[in-house]
Amino acid sequence: MTLALARLAADAVLYEGYLLYPYRSTAAKNQVRWQFGVLGPPGAAEAGVGEEPDLAVQCLLRAGPGPVTVTVHLRCLQLQRRQAERAHADGTVEEVGELRAGDRVWTTWDEAVAVERELGPVPVDELRRGVDRTVLVPGGEDVEPVPGGRLVRRRGPLRAAVSLRADDDGPLLRLEVRVANTGDRVADRDAALASSLLGAHLLLVAGGARFVSLLDPPADARAAAGRCRQHRCWPVLAGGGGQESEVVLASPIILYDHPAVAPESAGALFDSTEIDEILTLRVMTLTEEEKAAARATDPRAATIIDRCDRLTPVELQRLHGILRDPHPALTGDDWWAAEAAAPVSPETDAVLVAGVRIARGSRVRLRPSRRADAQDMFLAGREAAVSAVHVDLDGATHVAVTVDDDPAAELHDWYGRHLYFAPDELEPLVGTPDVDQREETPP
Repeated sequence: MTLALARLAADAVLYEGYLLYPYRSTAAKNQVRWQFGVLGPPGAAEAGVGEEPDLAVQCLLRAGPGPVTVTVHLRCLQLQRRQAERAHADGTVEEVGELRAGDRVWTTWDEAVAVERELGPVPVDELRRGVDRTVLVPGGEDVEPVPGGRLVRRRGPLRAAVSLRADDDGPLLRLEVRVANTGDRVADRDAALASSLLGAHLLLVAGGARFVSLLDPPADARAAAGRCRQHRCWPVLAGGGGQESEVVLASPIILYDHPAVAPESAGALFDSTEIDEILTLRVMTLTEEEKAAARATDPRAATIIDRCDRLTPVELQRLHGILRDPHPALTGDDWWAAEAAAPVSPETDAVLVAGVRIARGSRVRLRPSRRADAQDMFLAGREAAVSAVHVDLDGATHVAVTVDDDPAAELHDWYGRHLYFAPDELEPLVGTPDVDQREETPP
């Protein structure tokens, strides 16, 4: 059951970016696809024609009393180039970008085939010695006759090396899995893409043991978790919940432990970083001509268009306004009622920073260190005024500020649009007004 749940989330990872709204081959954003988990052939990254060839993940296992095994599921997409060919009366065929027959249209397009290879179960004794396996995915060619011509689908072969190793780390076992594309070197981007592992990720299944969370490790695993190193992916626990699980998803996309597909989601949209409701409404705005072009691009796009066209008002409403309890341990009143009952007042609360009381009206210099936002680098060293001190439900403090030389600072403060920093990212400017002084200052 845990593996089945993990596959649902893993499929979203596998097809992330496969085809983007507005789902037409002519759309600019669909000219550069396959953005996550691409393992290019050797030398492609150095030559500037492809991605790096490998990924590596380290995770922690807590062994049970019996034999321990690990099974690795390597999953990726294999590029499949679909070429439309027009048939002529003399028996020859001509490659074309688009083939039309009546109201039917077929376009030349890059599809992909899902690939999964299972390695294992591998006993822990073999893991300690190190295990190396070769994965081969054959190429192929398929021909589909269509009115007025044919569609030819071609796939190049893939070759990869998978290595597994386990070492003791105190009471835990540290597992390392490496995957490297070992295909032939290529000279251009098209060839590199054809021989790349696309959307590559791993599902790791433990037998007789449980994986430990690296995002929220138990107390006895924190030091070992800090020693784990990742390369181009990150391991998250799959399944129901808790700090341990028998399945890990090593994903090239940032996820929390126990990722899950929302039950309200009617099907894949290949834009997992977007919101189902927004994308569905956007699809509904497409003209009939645009929908026809999307259907001609890819069968999966046709499925999306048809599903959105059939969506009932009740099904659409299910996508809107869903609220899930982030703190199921709280009982009785709703979690937001617990927050409302807490003695917090952002307008008057204060926090000590380097021994200095910081509250509304205080002056600070920004020292961003957590890189929560790409704009942080532009704010380093800037002076700002504190607007409020907030405490979230987890007890963390967030200081709201407006930057001094922002021409819209007064407007932002008026309608509550602020920048937020942790206390340790602020440097108090001693001698500037604090909250009490601000209130006493005449207008």
